[in-house]
Amino acid sequence: MNSAQDQALEEATRRVTQSKTSFFAAMRLLPPARRRAMYAVYAFCRDVDDIADEPAPLETKRRELDLWRRDIGQIYSGGLPFKPLARALIGPVREFRLQQRDFNAVIDGMQMDAERDIRAPGLEELDLYCARVASAVGKLSVRIFGPLEPQSDEVAEHLGRALQLTNILRDIDEDAERGRLYLPRELLWKHHITSEDPAEVLAHRALPDVCTEVAQMARAQYAAAYQAIRACRRRTMRPALMMGGVYRVILDRLVRRGWAAPRDPVKLSKALKLWIALRSGFL
Repeated sequence: MNSAQDQALEEATRRVTQSKTSFFAAMRLLPPARRRAMYAVYAFCRDVDDIADEPAPLETKRRELDLWRRDIGQIYSGGLPFKPLARALIGPVREFRLQQRDFNAVIDGMQMDAERDIRAPGLEELDLYCARVASAVGKLSVRIFGPLEPQSDEVAEHLGRALQLTNILRDIDEDAERGRLYLPRELLWKHHITSEDPAEVLAHRALPDVCTEVAQMARAQYAAAYQAIRACRRRTMRPALMMGGVYRVILDRLVRRGWAAPRDPVKLSKALKLWIALRSGFL
């Protein structure tokens, strides 16, 4: 590995360690080469997410995301990426056979956020969004976790959606402050919420009914993911088990807390995350 790639990996590692992501504990427990690869993928995801969320003109966001598309293409064509952080992906792409289409899907998902403030998407659009910003990341991740198995992509498809739906429920207030509302239109209508204004929806008395149904959607995805995991070697899927375990606890606590205002943030202690790691068979 050359010095440019070494520096890029150091930057990726710095971004992960400073991110306070719930996934850090699972990534840290991977063997060194796999851990560095996950750091590089996470740093890529963090960077494109920041581009989508930054208060910049749309043309600036499009240009930055297009630069990432070009750099991903350069990696697969044997060229040198322009962005220094993209160089951290060169080694992982080759070593773990990461797929270009999955990187591009993540960028496409961030483009959805960049193009407009998503408000009350239809179920089909919401599923596409989850597939791009979460399940595609899962497909990159399962190739890093261990040898690819027939059910690996199935795990990624379902677990990615489960995690993203949990994120949507956890972050409804934060998203509303940005003018976004990811609760599906069909469920809002079902419970007689006709507004798509985030503040109005969050103040509506039927909000708990909508969130309860989204939580049920998430639980169905967790169940499908765990069924696929059971068909895989446990050692390969330990990181997925830990990530799923952490987010299942978050979902359970959200449900217990309820959806009526004020909604206190749900966070997990380091001790609880360590217990989940033990339960997942890491230690």
